[in-house]
Amino acid sequence: MKKIGLIGGMSWESSLEYYRIINETAKLKLGGLHSAECIMYSVDFEEIEALQHQNKWKELTKIMVNTAESLKKAGADFIVICTNTMHKMASDIENEVGIKVLHIAEVTGEKIIKKEMKKVGLLGTKFTMEGDFYKKVLKDKFNIDVVIPDEADRDIVHQVIYEELCKGIINEASREKYKRIIEQLASKGAEGIVLGCTEIPLLIKQEDVNIPIFDTTTIHAVSAVEFALDKVSSK
Repeated sequence: MKKIGLIGGMSWESSLEYYRIINETAKLKLGGLHSAECIMYSVDFEEIEALQHQNKWKELTKIMVNTAESLKKAGADFIVICTNTMHKMASDIENEVGIKVLHIAEVTGEKIIKKEMKKVGLLGTKFTMEGDFYKKVLKDKFNIDVVIPDEADRDIVHQVIYEELCKGIINEASREKYKRIIEQLASKGAEGIVLGCTEIPLLIKQEDVNIPIFDTTTIHAVSAVEFALDKVSSK
């Protein structure tokens, strides 16, 4: 089994889910008392969040590259970034550290294609929804079109992530707002919804909505184990 290098702490609430799902999946696939061989470097999210909102992506890239380098030196065979937004610098990590990053948008795209969907809605931080690093992977690699909420609703989605979910706060009123936004994305032709922030599955479950959802936390964590066991390709 390859050793998984996890970059966590963004937020630790979702990193906890990664650790749980990865080890549950390893036990399911291998049986007995098996668990995953993994190393986690958990960053201080206060620093990361401040730099994100100051648009200091060069500084953030340096932090991510240095963190990945530490994991590589510790024996990690590949990197799993336990957040969607910071895949913005996935290629920088691969190029500068020389280590495979299991890209969350790629493994999610594979799941969407298996459902034979051509158009999905994307929820996440404003950095993920408004940037092209995520949508470009889905379009270029899988020919999947992406729709996002309007500006006011993007503000709502973003605010709930940082002011509630990243602090472990689950608010029923926010769940209703997300459900409304998801319904609007469906009305724009979305066949499924990508929960493109690893905290959103803490709030929205499949039973909450009538449209298929893609829980990127679970997809990514399960794919990490499959990749560690050589059961998925190393694209």
